[in-house]
Formats: sequence, C-alpha cells, structure tokens
Amino acid sequence: MTKSIAINTQRPWSLIKLCPSYLPTPITEISSPNGRRILVKNDTDRFNLGSFKALGGIYAVAAFLLDRWQAENHHELNPNELFENNLQNWANQFTFVCASAGNHGIAIAKGAKLFNSRCKVYLANNVPESFAKKLTALGAEVLRFGETYEDSVKAARENLKENKRNEILLADTSWLGYTKMPKLVMEGYTIIAEEMRRYFNAEGCWPSHVFLQAGVGGFAAAMTYHIREYWDRQPKIVVVEPKAAPCLSESIKLGRMTKVSGPSSNMGRLDCKEASLIAFELLQRYVDDFICVEDSDAANAALFLAEKGIVTTPSGAAGMAGVQVSEQLNIPISNDAVCLIIATERPS
Repeated sequence: MTKSIAINTQRPWSLIKLCPSYLPTPITEISSPNGRRILVKNDTDRFNLGSFKALGGIYAVAAFLLDRWQAENHHELNPNELFENNLQNWANQFTFVCASAGNHGIAIAKGAKLFNSRCKVYLANNVPESFAKKLTALGAEVLRFGETYEDSVKAARENLKENKRNEILLADTSWLGYTKMPKLVMEGYTIIAEEMRRYFNAEGCWPSHVFLQAGVGGFAAAMTYHIREYWDRQPKIVVVEPKAAPCLSESIKLGRMTKVSGPSSNMGRLDCKEASLIAFELLQRYVDDFICVEDSDAANAALFLAEKGIVTTPSGAAGMAGVQVSEQLNIPISNDAVCLIIATERPS
C-alpha cells in the first residue's frame, strides 16, 4: 500500500477512549432461515446519534483541530484541552462545511458543537426534512441544493472556492487533490473494526465472510483496510451496493473511477453515483467480491432483522441483503460459514 493511502488506526482508538460516553456497540448472533450463523454488529445507536457515521464525523473534527493547533503553535495539544474555555474560544473561528444524505452531516454538526465550532451542511432536496431538523437542533446551518447527493457535494465544493476564511470542507468522499479530510473520517470508522477485532479475539469465534454495504465506499474501505491489516483470521470480504448505484463495482470492473446513472433507491444513504477515490483504490486491492442488491432485497432484509430485534433501514440492512441473495449471485457460502454484517443506522 502506498504511503498516501495508509490509514492511521491508532490515533482514533486512543482518542475515543477519552470520551466519557464511549461504549463499544454490541455484537449479536442470529440465524438465517437456512440455519446459517450470522453475527450482527449493531451500530444503530452510536452516541445516540443513530448511525456509525458519528465516529467518523466527530473524530475528523477533533483531529483537524488538534492538527491545526499544532501547526499554528508548534507543539502538540492534549486532546482533553479541546474542552477547555481558551481552546473552545479558539475553535470557534472554524466552520466545518459538508454535503450529506443525513447522517454524515449530523456527525459533523455534533463534532462542531462539542468543540464550539460552526457547521454548514448542504442537503439535496430528496433528504427527509427530519434530518434537516436534527441538524438545526445541533446548531448547524442547513442549505438545500439540487436533487441528488452528488448535487449537494458540488455545492459544498463550490462554497469552498469562495475562499471564506476558516471554512473547512469536511467531506466523506474524496477525489483527486482532496483526500486528507475524508481520510480522517475513514480513520474514525476504523474504531468499529477494532471493536470487532477485540471481540472476536476474546471470544475465539471469527467470521468466515464479511458483507459490507457501500455508497461512496468510505465505510467499506475503512473496515476492509483494518481487517486486512490487523485481523488474525482473514475472512472473505464482499461489498454490497444498490443495483441503482453500482459506482464502486463499475469502477473496479473498468479499472478507473466511473460515474454511474440510475433511479433513486430506498437505500438512500447508499444511493451514490460516484465513488470516493480513496475507497476505490483500497477496495480494488483488498475486496474479494462485489454484489448489487435490489431495493426489495434490502427492504426484506430490514424486515428480517427487525424480527430479530435489530431495527434498521434498508441502507443499514444492505449487508444482510447481500447474505440473503449471495448464492443467487454466485457467491457460494458453506453451511458452516459464519457471516458478519453491520447494521449501520436506525430509522429517522
């Protein structure tokens, strides 16, 4: 792996342990109708924000502030000092700007609020108003732009071109020339994989297959990187995308970043037509298979998980959908396999 793509997994783990409200999210074992064992990492209530994205957004804000302070003052800052009045006054000069389908914006808004910074979030018109209300409740300024997530990303990037003082674009997707901040977001996500590694190491039960849902791919790439670098037992990794938005699998197939088109999906947070550059480069190296699921598959998977007491959305259940349709898509799974999925969000 090139140095430019290497992800720091140690700093987020060190920082998260300083958070008094931090608790690892649970892993539950369920069985499928055919008796196959399934492990579910339930991240639907992370920090009571409703999504795994809380880890990426809050960590990225904290990491940026720590790095900026060191660059300006030429010495490292103790992370606990970020909560002190003089540092909070200093942090108030920064406005973190992002585009979001909902959960990433909430995470950035929460991070900005924790450290007394400001936040501006661009939402496409198809993002539910419930998310906009959550953002404004956290003190964020909400701006509606365009009909798709990609439209809102474009608006956030155009905002950056205005060179407004101390406005920081904090996207969860990356492109040529813009990788540092999205990589911080991905570093925050690796906390999930480290929690799982420690759990499996203690229990002695490792998954044989991991199914990871993907939109732009940042979450799937962060999990994949950590698994390949740090897990003692290596599973088969399968990335699951909506059939309406297979931007990663198409990019992998063609060997280059590729924009796709298609209808809207009920997997709203995964309905992304352009992949993240960092995710593309990591996933093409380390993932075993890519599969696409129908909206009906994701809806059925969400219902199945709800019956098991795990309430999530079609986006959050996409990994489960991948397990359920894998054999139809030529991904054979033996009867003694142990499949791992991650429920990534709760309904709004």
